[in-house]
Amino acid sequence: MKRWSARRVRALIRHTGPTSLIFRRRLALIGGAVIVGLVALAFAWAADLASEAFEELAAHSRYAPLLITPIGFALIVWITRRYAPLAAGSGIPQIIAATKDPANAHHKLVHLRTAALKCVLTVTGLLVGASVGREGPTVQISAAILAASHRLLRVPLRASVMIAGGAAGVAAAFNTPLAGVTFAIEELAAAYEQRMTLLVITAVIISGMVTLGLSGNYVYFGFVNAHLTTSSAIKIALIAGFLGGLSGGLFARLLLAVTYSRNRLTDFRRDRPILFALYCGVVVAIIGVLTGMTWGTSYAAASSIITGLDAPLWFGPAKFVSTIVTSISGLPGGIFAPSLATGAGFGNILHWLFPDEQASAVVLLGMVAYFTGVVRAPLTAVIIIAETSGSRGFMLPLLGAALIADGSAQLVCRERLYHGLARGFMGAK
Repeated sequence: MKRWSARRVRALIRHTGPTSLIFRRRLALIGGAVIVGLVALAFAWAADLASEAFEELAAHSRYAPLLITPIGFALIVWITRRYAPLAAGSGIPQIIAATKDPANAHHKLVHLRTAALKCVLTVTGLLVGASVGREGPTVQISAAILAASHRLLRVPLRASVMIAGGAAGVAAAFNTPLAGVTFAIEELAAAYEQRMTLLVITAVIISGMVTLGLSGNYVYFGFVNAHLTTSSAIKIALIAGFLGGLSGGLFARLLLAVTYSRNRLTDFRRDRPILFALYCGVVVAIIGVLTGMTWGTSYAAASSIITGLDAPLWFGPAKFVSTIVTSISGLPGGIFAPSLATGAGFGNILHWLFPDEQASAVVLLGMVAYFTGVVRAPLTAVIIIAETSGSRGFMLPLLGAALIADGSAQLVCRERLYHGLARGFMGAK
């Protein structure tokens, strides 16, 4: 009996002890998720600092961006193409592509050096006024961290690890844990399996606990008490969903067209990428100098619109152009936050059509519709808007607008943006 018990103990140690695969897999996930939370906080702090520094510069010297922004664009694209070509763009398409070949992704699409340089270049982009966000880069660096922790502990790398890292990145970037889970389901995962479910939820919870513990239970845009009557909610959600989906779908269509089509513009972009980036910087700088509101993520402008303050009707179209030009320039950086700001601008135009309704509620419907049109992930869009504005009681009208926007966006762009962009990273070397 004792010999049998001893064998059972030894077998149990081999199966779940410190040297076992199960133990190493759990340690890689938990340790990696903790690091993800810390890195996401540090990245957010650096990005906010860079945005504030540029806005102060633009306020003190209005025309300085006309020189700084174009040169900055050209320099960032040169560094990206020379040292980390796989760091270009959002970061989310890279993770989608990485899930197709996880065994080789750790030294290509989710290499720590590539992801770290992407974060540095995104902060630099904000420092020169680029209309980029930190969410896509956070997704890529988060997946890279989890991949590195698994490689360090000699744990086989699966697609579910990439998906869990990406979900944790979204959750940590906005302090939106539910959005991280739904984003993993809608965007990153082709099939939703039980193993992936456990990895995603564990990674999101742990990274979320780290960010909440260090930064507090903040709401990205602050609490918004959005409310409409049933008849108004139905009417506005229908119009917002249809028009917002068309607008967001147009953004996706333009970005995919510039990425893959062949014409004089795209040929020039491929043949002279540094000069093309310089010209893009000139356009972004001119828009920023003329408006004073389109730099970086435009968080302040979006936040003021959401809270009901008056804003010019041209902000939404100006931010749309600034973001699309930044996106096609080849700079590393996300489009989540700039798209939310553009959506707020669209919602502001929508409120002009419904001046007697509560401004905050109309703006949120416009935001969720436009954002859904861009990313074609309605559940993620609804939960991100609800969690970043604290308007969880307004989720039903938001869902209605998002579902309509998802349908209308397909009239303009059949292919989902991130999955379309991911094609360019398939088989990356």
